[in-house]
Amino acid sequence: MNIAKMLKEAQRMQERMAETQASLASRKIEVTTGGGKVRVTATGAGDVTSVKIDPQVVDPNDVEMLEDLVLSAVRQAIEDAKKIAGDEMGKLTGGMKIPGLSM
Repeated sequence: MNIAKMLKEAQRMQERMAETQASLASRKIEVTTGGGKVRVTATGAGDVTSVKIDPQVVDPNDVEMLEDLVLSAVRQAIEDAKKIAGDEMGKLTGGMKIPGLSM
């Protein structure tokens, strides 16, 4: 394979990666905890975009439980986003681990 062909292929891969990253950024991931009482929405890029809390779960005498529910939902949303991003980028790279391409 000559250098020009390799550079062209690398440029095409870079374009496909940019498209995939844009697609991930527009993808929505929703996670709930506490039987649906806490709902966290994130993008496929791992950005948390909203946190919704059912007022029934708000107990001033047990703030720690609410904190745990929110933290759990946020962690799960980010973990799900990382998995989706890794899967999508893996399709482009054929499973090769390329530094800086996954979350």
